[in-house]
Amino acid sequence: MVAPVDPPGGDPVQEPTDVKYYPSDEPVRLGLEHYNRGSYGLAQRYFKDAVEKSPKDVTAWIGLAASYDKIRRFDLADQAYAQAIRLGGVTVQILNDQGYSYMLRGNLSAARRKFEQAYSLDPGNPVIANNLELLNGSRRFIERPPNNQPSAN
Repeated sequence: MVAPVDPPGGDPVQEPTDVKYYPSDEPVRLGLEHYNRGSYGLAQRYFKDAVEKSPKDVTAWIGLAASYDKIRRFDLADQAYAQAIRLGGVTVQILNDQGYSYMLRGNLSAARRKFEQAYSLDPGNPVIANNLELLNGSRRFIERPPNNQPSAN
């Protein structure tokens, strides 16, 4: 009987500790790709897969929440934002995203509160400044003078 010879270049079989694979990387990448293309339903599926594979991945939870916002599942978006906050704390990105979520729902005062919180933490952030400007434009658009109300007369 002959002893097996090690192949040149070392052992081709990697130990599990040698592999640096994070289970949610691929679904998160695909979720971001579809989100950026405007395919929010597909993005939601990939982000949901990511949080199922790696439930402590804050990026995946934020992506899932934003995708839910875009498909108008605000109840699920709120749950995903809450989980992201439990895992990573309140961040500028989450506050800004929650503000945008409230703006999509038409809750402009809640949106303003979230945007202002985000702005106080990062006053130089152009995305937050833009969202505040967008919110100001939205408020002006929907406000009507008192004499422009329907009358029951």
